[in-house]
Amino acid sequence: MRKMNSILWTLTLVGTAWVLANPANADDQWVVFQGKDGPGNGKHIVFVTGDEEYRSEESMPQLAKILAVHHGFKCTVLFAVNKKTGQLDPMTLDNIPGLEALATADLMVLFTRFRKLPDEQMKRIIDYTNSGRPIVALRTATHAFNYHGKHKDSPYAKYGWLAKKFKGGYGRQVLGETWVNHYGHHQHESTRGLIAKGMESHPIMKGCEDIWGPSDVYGITTLHGDCKPLIMGQVLSGMSPNDKPNPEKKLVPVAWIKTYTGASGKAARVFTTTMGHSGDLHSAGFRRLLINACYWALGMEDNIPARNKVDIVGRYDPAKIGYGGYKKGLKPSDHAPIPLN
Repeated sequence: MRKMNSILWTLTLVGTAWVLANPANADDQWVVFQGKDGPGNGKHIVFVTGDEEYRSEESMPQLAKILAVHHGFKCTVLFAVNKKTGQLDPMTLDNIPGLEALATADLMVLFTRFRKLPDEQMKRIIDYTNSGRPIVALRTATHAFNYHGKHKDSPYAKYGWLAKKFKGGYGRQVLGETWVNHYGHHQHESTRGLIAKGMESHPIMKGCEDIWGPSDVYGITTLHGDCKPLIMGQVLSGMSPNDKPNPEKKLVPVAWIKTYTGASGKAARVFTTTMGHSGDLHSAGFRRLLINACYWALGMEDNIPARNKVDIVGRYDPAKIGYGGYKKGLKPSDHAPIPLN
């Protein structure tokens, strides 16, 4: 029995040790998953999270684990953190510690909503954006920042979603569209993702034949810049993948690619999806879309197999979406261990 316990303990250590850059101390304000073997070895992805509604503080650590465990990428996940308690708090709009990791990142994955970050933090994001390095953005990243009212004099106010001179702010200018409305009925009509005509052979589409999620389709005006739709969102009449399409609502782009050229003069690859409800990650097709998009953004499309491995790592049981519905009392380090499957 003692020998068996020793073996189990050794296996547990092996299954968790390699995914942490440092021990998961209670005071850690972000988490780092060291990549295992895979095509992504040597590449660093930084996830910038912070939204009040869609549980990015749970879905993005899971996506990071998939990329680290199955594909070899080093992944750093940053969170909205309460300055007083050090706990995860998506309702804290002005604090995402650890953004200095973007200085050496190969890819930024952005999933924020209406953040009002202090200048020293926002500068990290904008410096990255202007560098010509790639971006993958989800759901509320179309309205990632909000600098109206008392924040209107910020040097980064033009990136807010109500910006007029830099029309549509960060969402429209960098990602391709800003917040418009809920086109599908929020929490009543879900989304079936269909490959856009002519994009069937795009490398991001490999193995993405079944995309569904409880996200409602976001409305758009027109996509800005050189956007090319990849996935069209079909509004379903209910919250089940077997529900019929709503015949009164046409297909609307819910995922697209584009480029963005900032101050460096280098064009960055950008992938944006307006899906991103935490429940969407239960769809293997949607997970594969995101994993493939990371490969493509990094210029690694030749490494995308016919069906990339996207198995959930450990347990994924996010809290229900909704304002204030996040799991209370957690610190970033609570997301660090990767249990054995």
